[in-house]
Amino acid sequence: MEGLGIIFILIVLAILVLWMFLYFVPLGLWFGAVFAKVYIPIAQLIGMRIRKVPPAIIINALVSATKAGLKLNREDMEAHYLAGGNVRSVVNALISADKANIALDFKAATAIDLAGRDVLEAVQMSVNPKVINTPPVTAVAKDGIQLIAKARVTVRANIRQLVGGAGEDTVLARVGEGIVSSIGSASSHKVVLENPDFISRVVLEKGLDAGTAFEILSIDIADIDIGKNIGAELQMDQANADKNIAQAKAEERRAMAVALEQEMKAKAQEARAKVIEAEVQVPLAMAEAFRAGNLGIMDYYRMKNLEADTRMRDSIQGTSDSKGRKK
Repeated sequence: MEGLGIIFILIVLAILVLWMFLYFVPLGLWFGAVFAKVYIPIAQLIGMRIRKVPPAIIINALVSATKAGLKLNREDMEAHYLAGGNVRSVVNALISADKANIALDFKAATAIDLAGRDVLEAVQMSVNPKVINTPPVTAVAKDGIQLIAKARVTVRANIRQLVGGAGEDTVLARVGEGIVSSIGSASSHKVVLENPDFISRVVLEKGLDAGTAFEILSIDIADIDIGKNIGAELQMDQANADKNIAQAKAEERRAMAVALEQEMKAKAQEARAKVIEAEVQVPLAMAEAFRAGNLGIMDYYRMKNLEADTRMRDSIQGTSDSKGRKK
């Protein structure tokens, strides 16, 4: 029984040793690389495992590059992987660039990849230009008519500007600015509608792709719609503002007139009050004159006759109240 236990332990140890050997020495990859004429010492494969670099990624990339006629350095590929790069994407981009006669070396490709851009997509865009549709751009011509334009921008990736160059958003913003500027400089919206290529020429002459990761090949105006009459709306708003100002001034003058009328009425009432007060003093003064002997009875009757004559003349000329005053 003890002999069987020892044999079992030895078999387990042998399996573990074989598994460890096959893990650190991927014989399948090594044989595939040899048949593909990519010679890598087994010690280098073990070193990849120790450096935590998957041998399959490096070996397969080297095999693909060798079959495509490219000569790449294994250590550079490992360094790019350890830096967080995509080795497979870089190698595929180098193969595509070589087939398309695009000047691209391994150093530039890894720099583009580490910058966060898809280097393979960039190479493909250099071969097959990409069409970018701009959002609706609103602008106003000099005659006050609003125009809404949509454009198709055909761009090609600029390999030399991919690192540090601006992206699609910058290109779209510059194209939109150029469209607004060209429409705004037109004397009439009819000129723009008759010659939409006028916008394309003006925008292309501005060199909008400077400092970007793209090269603008063409700008085509896809659609132009007529919007609002901004000039007429501004004139209407100005007229409404002038009307409101005139109404405010008229209301101010009316309020001043009402205040003046109220003031005159108050003064008239004050004058009438003084007249009534004076009339109240007349009988008192007459009574005092009677007591003092300054006024006789005949004087009093003559005064009454004079008042009666005055009321009669007033009645002939017009109506009067009971005290002889005209109404």
